[in-house]
Amino acid sequence: MNFIGIIPARYASTRFPGKPLALLGGKPVIQRVYEQVIQALDDAMVATDDERICHAVESFGGKAVMTSVHHKSGTDRCYEAYVLQGKPYDVIINIQGDEPFIQPRQLEALKECFNDSQTQIATLVKPFIPADGWDALENVNSPKVVVDRNMRALYFSRSIIPFQRNKERAEWLAGHTYYKHIGLYAYKADVLAEVTALPQSSLEIAESLEQLRWLENGYTIKVGVSEVETIGIDTPADLKAAENFLKKKAE
Repeated sequence: MNFIGIIPARYASTRFPGKPLALLGGKPVIQRVYEQVIQALDDAMVATDDERICHAVESFGGKAVMTSVHHKSGTDRCYEAYVLQGKPYDVIINIQGDEPFIQPRQLEALKECFNDSQTQIATLVKPFIPADGWDALENVNSPKVVVDRNMRALYFSRSIIPFQRNKERAEWLAGHTYYKHIGLYAYKADVLAEVTALPQSSLEIAESLEQLRWLENGYTIKVGVSEVETIGIDTPADLKAAENFLKKKAE
């Protein structure tokens, strides 16, 4: 199978306008994402609605495509970019443009999900460990995933699932493996075309999690496991933390 990575990147951001072009260790954030992605895939491109981002990507030798300003999700932008680039690929991987420390081995884990011929969509999780603590588990901005025995997603929730009825909360992390969702998605090309045409679902609206639309419509989401903790950049404070992380790695 062949794989293309598409990196949606918008200039407008409520919490951090222009963050794809913010410098991290002397390089734009979007360049760091692109350079990590291209190591593991057959091809990669940035999908943007802003000419400044497009020009920046082309300046460092990357590929970029201009997409509509009206998309409501990265998935929709990803599909338009795939259509515009014009080459057929078996699988499209949607990588967030604010994840400069994404690891090639995470993308390899996603690719391996398609060794199962039943896989239509794939994503990644990271197990919570007791050292993470209750606050991390309870964080509504860190969705949890329940999987079946074949590592296919049963449900995604901002709540803690499953609820352990017969144990004290202090024992929950030690008594069960909870999975934190990592927001990477891979889709077979025909499936991506289908899911972008679906209307919003009731579960999606309730949890504000797009992937519930796909489950609610019967699609199979295979789940790969990663032990890597990445640092996403949503705010200027996150950028500062990422800068410190980069400096420590260089020491």
